[in-house]
Amino acid sequence: MFTTVRPTRPQPAIALPKDLFCAIDELKRELKAVVLAHYYQDPDIQDIADFIGDSLGLSQQAATTDKEVIVFAGVHFMAETAKILNPDKLVLLPDLEAGCSLADSCPPKEFAEFKEQHPTAIVVSYINCTADIKAMSDVICTSSNAVKIVNQLPKDRPIIFGPDRNLGRYVAQQTGRDLILWQGSCIVHETFSEKKIVQLKIEHPNAEIIAHPECEETVLRHAKYIGSTTALLKYSQQSSQGTFIVATEPGIIHQMQKEAPSKRFIPAPAMNNCSCNECPHMRLNTLEKLYLSMKHKQPEIIMDESIRQAALKPIQRMLEMSK
Repeated sequence: MFTTVRPTRPQPAIALPKDLFCAIDELKRELKAVVLAHYYQDPDIQDIADFIGDSLGLSQQAATTDKEVIVFAGVHFMAETAKILNPDKLVLLPDLEAGCSLADSCPPKEFAEFKEQHPTAIVVSYINCTADIKAMSDVICTSSNAVKIVNQLPKDRPIIFGPDRNLGRYVAQQTGRDLILWQGSCIVHETFSEKKIVQLKIEHPNAEIIAHPECEETVLRHAKYIGSTTALLKYSQQSSQGTFIVATEPGIIHQMQKEAPSKRFIPAPAMNNCSCNECPHMRLNTLEKLYLSMKHKQPEIIMDESIRQAALKPIQRMLEMSK
């Protein structure tokens, strides 16, 4: 039904500079580029970025930047969003394989059929989705503003919420609205073990459990505070507690530790003895790939203009409703 073009071409082998931080800073000046990075990126990428944030904050930065090149250290849907907002700018993604399990859980053809089953419904789509899904939506939301967005919608209209069922369930509880949920989920936020989190709490009785609303309800019910990535960061700074069990992708802990060095942050454990609480897609981006993408001006995000325009409207509506 819809397509997003993601071309690339072979890159010639080049020797990497010894100081990648200086080399990237030089390329920023040369290209008039801005580097946007999600909190879930590796610490080195967070440290070289011009702006670090969650999906809402990075969307707002992408919408207002005056730079000619946007280098998005995140996953594909984030770079797509930057391109939707900036059609005339060069948008680079260090690794095109940096996808999203949640976005993949919502195929456009199936979602279009789902939407047809509820013809009077307003479609609210979490920003963690492809441009194709955004193009079928009435308004986009993030975990930061989902409750605020839904609270502003007409109460006499049904609402489809996708693709994350856990965030949708949380929003329904907070707003009192009956949402029609698409049954998608994030592999990272569904791997946390309730049993192990409870055991950690027993070991650290004074610790506060803080969680992202994409987590399953069995985890959220133990949380002292539930919020977006940025909200979790702010809460951990402002709380008088000194220890936190953090139930979201552990990349955020780098910023938490920088902002509150005297506090302790413990990543919530996964069900198995693995690093499954780390997003494998986010971690595909590296400092080396970031440098190479800027050096070669690729991989570049390109999309069909009709999809871009259709996807732009619900994003703009989100930005307006978030003020």
